[in-house]
Amino acid sequence: TVVGERGLKLSGGEKQRLAIARCLVKDPPIVLLDEATSALDSQTEQRVQQALNTLSNSRTVITIAHRLSTIRHYDEIVVLEAGQVVERGSHDDLMATPGSRYSAMWQRQADGLMDDPPAPSSEAPSTGGAGLGLSKVANGK
Repeated sequence: TVVGERGLKLSGGEKQRLAIARCLVKDPPIVLLDEATSALDSQTEQRVQQALNTLSNSRTVITIAHRLSTIRHYDEIVVLEAGQVVERGSHDDLMATPGSRYSAMWQRQADGLMDDPPAPSSEAPSTGGAGLGLSKVANGK
């Protein structure tokens, strides 16, 4: 396949997959992913996420994601709002916490009400959807 200069003929999802592959070829001990699967369809995201989970066994992976399914199986999830940590824990712990921002966002995404996070507003109370940061600390040191 002819790619073209600077990847001009690649789709957004193809560019994301290529960037992830290039990173993993370098085999770094720490990987930072910022919305790394946002341009992928759900099936492709699931396959890429399975590969990332396998490869993360020997490294630390920090992921920023608004699509919560991306980080569901991570060891630790940190919810940020306005630059501050408002919750942290595993998916199961956060889902079991009454009134959890994470569980409210999870439910909204599951119901299809929050495909794209809402824009921040100073007038409306925040649901934690905007500026959500989530991380994984794998078995690496």
